[in-house]
Amino acid sequence: MTPTPLDLTTDVVALTERLVNIESVSLHEGEIADAVEAALAAYDHLAVTRHGNTVVARTELGRAERVVIAGHLDTVPLNDNLPARYEQRADGDLLHGLGTCDMKGGDAVLLRLAATLPEPDRDVTFILYDAEEIEAERNGLNLLSRSHPELMAADFAILMEPSNGGVEAGCQGTLRVEVRTTGERAHSARSWRGVNAIHRAGEVLRRLEGYAARRPVIDGLEYHEGLNAVAIRGGVAGNVVPDECVVEVNYRFAPDRSEAEAEAFVREFFTGFDVTLTDSAPGALPGLDRPAAQAFVAAVGGEVHPKFGWTDVARFSGLGVPAVNFGPGDPLFAHKQDEHVPVAQIRHCEDRLRSWLGGC
Repeated sequence: MTPTPLDLTTDVVALTERLVNIESVSLHEGEIADAVEAALAAYDHLAVTRHGNTVVARTELGRAERVVIAGHLDTVPLNDNLPARYEQRADGDLLHGLGTCDMKGGDAVLLRLAATLPEPDRDVTFILYDAEEIEAERNGLNLLSRSHPELMAADFAILMEPSNGGVEAGCQGTLRVEVRTTGERAHSARSWRGVNAIHRAGEVLRRLEGYAARRPVIDGLEYHEGLNAVAIRGGVAGNVVPDECVVEVNYRFAPDRSEAEAEAFVREFFTGFDVTLTDSAPGALPGLDRPAAQAFVAAVGGEVHPKFGWTDVARFSGLGVPAVNFGPGDPLFAHKQDEHVPVAQIRHCEDRLRSWLGGC
């Protein structure tokens, strides 16, 4: 059966519900990408292209500025939280369901703007991409930045990640390392004949306990770094002194440090231990000194917070495009069974962006 086409002129909350009810777990975004592409292609003021399950729609009005507004179409796996449902509350209605917060409320705002603002004051590139919730090499925005970086070129970018309807600028970088200790196996009944690698890991944990977080101020925003053990593994059998133990450590670093500088810090911090880098992604500077960023912040209320997690704004930063996070929903409810978004925040984000883009 052919699904009902998306109506991008409908109320933004109703459109959010429609998007939520199109199941789109990572690597299964074909149906929603088809629906989005077909809906956007109906508008003559948009140049629409498809790249895998990433859809790009651009205005070509010759404006002095170009901005990108982007959102991902995929969700984490289902957790008995579809279809969408409404909850009426005295303090404001909620829309519950997988993807309501992360981030189909933001996608609905993006699609409404694309369809109903044929002549914005700035040229706009709208990007809806796939595979954000899984490994970076499959991420649709990452693939687009490699194959068609010109489609991401802009003076400023907004990622519709949930931010409680406020502006979260930049993002911290992240890297993971394995800190390895070694010893010598022995029977636990004669443990003095070996060297216990798990015991040696105690020094790794003591260093982490004594870590003092760096808190740099960038563009007036205070970032708070973190260095934490996130997993530990070791052991051979219940009667064997182990000869290896590995502590997995995650470092969340402020965007004024490069990946190389962050790695160098971690290696120095664990001097004397075998350290293996397993994953790394750069941060993104806020870029609040740019005119486009300043105009946006002023239009949405003037209050800005630093982004402590990692988001795809870093991909824009890597292309020299300053970017912020601005979307409906509390990120603390992303990926939870009780994922939801306040209806008022969806409307707020649409109103603020519509006012900023102006035009008709």
